[in-house]
Amino acid sequence: MIPTEMYADALASLFEPIRPLLDDPRVSEILINGPEQIFVERAGRLERTDLRFSSSAAVLAALRNVAQFAGTYVDASQPILEARLPDGSRVEAVLSPIVDEGPAVAIRRFSRSTMTLDRLIELGALGADAAQLLAALVRAKRNLVIAGGTGSGKTSLLNVLAAAAPPHERVLVLEDTRELSIAHGHVLYMQARKADERGAGAISIRDLFRASLRMRPDRIIVGEIRGPEALDLLQAMVSGHGGCLGTLHASTPRDALIRLETLCMMSDVDMPLAAIRMQIGSGIAAIVQVDRLSDGSRKITQIAELAGYDVDNRRYELRELFTRDELETSALAPTGLLPACLPQLRAHGQQLPAAMLEAAALRSRER
Repeated sequence: MIPTEMYADALASLFEPIRPLLDDPRVSEILINGPEQIFVERAGRLERTDLRFSSSAAVLAALRNVAQFAGTYVDASQPILEARLPDGSRVEAVLSPIVDEGPAVAIRRFSRSTMTLDRLIELGALGADAAQLLAALVRAKRNLVIAGGTGSGKTSLLNVLAAAAPPHERVLVLEDTRELSIAHGHVLYMQARKADERGAGAISIRDLFRASLRMRPDRIIVGEIRGPEALDLLQAMVSGHGGCLGTLHASTPRDALIRLETLCMMSDVDMPLAAIRMQIGSGIAAIVQVDRLSDGSRKITQIAELAGYDVDNRRYELRELFTRDELETSALAPTGLLPACLPQLRAHGQQLPAAMLEAAALRSRER
């Protein structure tokens, strides 16, 4: 096996044209559209650079080395590559015939500094009151889903919230590609694997999930819920595995629930939709919505409690606990509703933020 350091040196040479971007801690994404079009994202804003590779062959040579480091391959017969660089950056690449302009590559960079709730407050992603509520929900082992679009900050928030788990707990993390790095004393990371060139050796998130249930987890974290493993996670939630966390691509909390339904129905288990909805209503405590705004900033825009599923009206009982009246300008503020899971929070020694209690008192007086 070739040491990681040797791969890092080889890749540094092959990626020399974009080395300034790889060394810049402000860069969150590098997009290569063929050898002559290279874009970079800083602070949520995309801009074109003057950098370029000498040819498509030079880009392809770099990608083949990335694939070798990841234990896979990329060519015309398998023109999609999912891998990561030695520093943990995620690489997604597609080749001809899928694209005409030459290899297209997206490199997602991850912050080298440890993100915390306090740091998110400093950045304006949320306020102290909302941070206190989220930490309380995690410590009380409520099951949370973080919803948002691509590049909205879901993974960063998942890292932060998972770190709020009590230090005596054993945390198991399941991912397709390693992205999470949780500041917690007892974390086991498990990673899925694609089939080799002979079609053998694939390990899915579902496989990892089944194995994780026999490894004494205190809580299970799924980096991204995007397949039939959604049903496995949901059934774990309703069968006593509290404190589960995961991310999901969705633009609103209600859309997140609909997408979760769809993913559950992708499973090979023939379960009626009504039963899936009841389990979602019972298993998930809250949905945290994150968005990337027009100025490039990433913010939590809503914290919605899921208080169950109304069978008679066929509707999820979503209750907004924190929201922004105007996404671009307003702060994340309590709505005056108190969480239905308040008894469970108190049973775990958790208190609500004073601002939530004050907003609830004001709402009561106004009625």
